[in-house]
Amino acid sequence: MADNYFQVDKINVKYGDIQVLWDVSFEAAKGEIIALVGSNGAGKSTSVKAASGLVKTCGGRIVFDGQEITGGNCRSFIDHGIILCPEGRQLFPQMTVLENLEMGACSKEAEAKKKDTIEKIYTWFPKLKERAKQMAGTLSGGEQQMVAFSRGMMGLPKLLLMDEPSLGLAPTIVDDIFRIAKRVSQESGLTIVLVEQDVRKALKLANRGYVLENGVINIQGTAQELLNNEEVKKAYLGI
Repeated sequence: MADNYFQVDKINVKYGDIQVLWDVSFEAAKGEIIALVGSNGAGKSTSVKAASGLVKTCGGRIVFDGQEITGGNCRSFIDHGIILCPEGRQLFPQMTVLENLEMGACSKEAEAKKKDTIEKIYTWFPKLKERAKQMAGTLSGGEQQMVAFSRGMMGLPKLLLMDEPSLGLAPTIVDDIFRIAKRVSQESGLTIVLVEQDVRKALKLANRGYVLENGVINIQGTAQELLNNEEVKKAYLGI
């Protein structure tokens, strides 16, 4: 069980009059990777948007490092060290790779350490150093996802929320990004919440997982427990 470094406790979310999340709860210990998995429209992306302050909740609590941050705006979540890598990458296509990375240094500490962070990123993804002056919109999908992940890391996150990073990418590219994410988590104590449709890949990366269906958490457990769960195997693993 997590030690509640990050806790989403029974949150509810509505889009207008339509409720999309019902009493959703998940938690992560410091340095832990958790996966939110499920089918399209299950509420995974909404959950991490709420956890990053992008979407307002209409019930429940969000607690980070002992402090309740429910109701704060996106900027206040960033100031706490909570960074979202959004679905679809959402880069600035007419800006260079380097300029996109620099946009991620969104706090005084991140700005002060910007050069060191960029050099670290270039050791993770040498291709980004080669393409530093290239327009982001001209990169391949895999390279754009490397930029998106790295832009998130430029903010020196304490908690990184990754929304569908594998979408539309070759498996080898996804493996590279997940490998770096796991390494950073192990080396620095970074906590990661991963939203992912590729259930097998997500659970192989994560320590624990939560299965969302129709806006409700219906199964949770260690990654291995979920991989062995008959319902999960039948619904998501094709077994």
